[in-house]
Amino acid sequence: MTVEDGVASKDANQNGSPLLEVRNLVKHFPISQGIVFQKQIGAVKAVDDISFDVKSGETLGIVGETGCGKSTTAKLLVRLLAPTSGQILFEGQDVAGAQKGDLTALRRQMQMVFQDPYSSLNPRKTVGSIIADPFIIHGLLKESGARRKRVQDLMDRVGLNPEHYNRFPHEFSGGQRQRIGVARAVALEPKLLVADEPVSALDVSIQAQVLNLLRSLQRELGLTLIFIAHDLSVVRHMCDRVAVMYLGKIVEVAPSDELYGFPRHPYTGALLSAVPVPSPSGGRRRDRQLLTGDVPSPANPPRACRFHTRCPKAQELCSQEEPLLESKGTVNLAACHFPLTEEEVKLRLPTALHRPDASTNAHGTPRVEDQSSSSST
Repeated sequence: MTVEDGVASKDANQNGSPLLEVRNLVKHFPISQGIVFQKQIGAVKAVDDISFDVKSGETLGIVGETGCGKSTTAKLLVRLLAPTSGQILFEGQDVAGAQKGDLTALRRQMQMVFQDPYSSLNPRKTVGSIIADPFIIHGLLKESGARRKRVQDLMDRVGLNPEHYNRFPHEFSGGQRQRIGVARAVALEPKLLVADEPVSALDVSIQAQVLNLLRSLQRELGLTLIFIAHDLSVVRHMCDRVAVMYLGKIVEVAPSDELYGFPRHPYTGALLSAVPVPSPSGGRRRDRQLLTGDVPSPANPPRACRFHTRCPKAQELCSQEEPLLESKGTVNLAACHFPLTEEEVKLRLPTALHRPDASTNAHGTPRVEDQSSSSST
């Protein structure tokens, strides 16, 4: 993929129509007490009133610390978990309230790639039967010969040897197992693919290969991608827009370049400040923002702004009134009473507030597509 292709793709995505609409989505897991007679004494507020849209053909990234609700959100979107309340609309259809028949049809258009390539595959099934499951479940390609050929074509498409059709998952490496998961997810050519940290369990040398595969499949199939990850550099160049989550809430949403160039929420600034730079001296010194304290329990989150107990800019208002997710004078939407200023960003993030060369990432290293070939490992 050339730089020009990437820019053109990004421009086209920004003009797409909404494919997925999420409104006031909530997921609380009850905390019960007792053995015979159980009663609820609280709830873990994993996802607490989040809203966002995803345009057709767009890549939306979701980032945040472990436990912030990213994976729970992913499972809610494809209805692997039922929401406590809120609305999920896929092409106008209600996913949250869909019944069994309608939900089966919707899942043909929405698929998921899971984080762990080891536990997400049935060890008792061959690779061929794993990838063929979507066709069987949805009553497609009923003739076994046609189904086998289609599965082998999918294996070849994701960089696996079709001759390994009858092998079991334990005979493959981690990167190959994740390719199996990707092949299963795109078998029905869905419109939406939710990738829940698809490369976090893989070696660094293999991560770029899987990312390249996802980008290639997105272009070929016209996929809309929701990409969840911890690696901020990968998210920047994989995603058109980025949503930052903290303790079940979305605290900032912005186009990728704007969020990395001028973050407005102090939590976003802290995440970016933690990213190491290749030359800490020589004009690139910075005042790194180190967060104090532990992440509060989602069973008992702080009042009002959930970040105020760790925020260096917190004032009395932050503990009394919850900030709204709204524009702060830029295209960024941030839930903060006292957003970062340009001077603070310059001090903490010396690589921000400018546009890096299109062929490199924020740290001067090659873009994901240039880091590795797409051969399987």
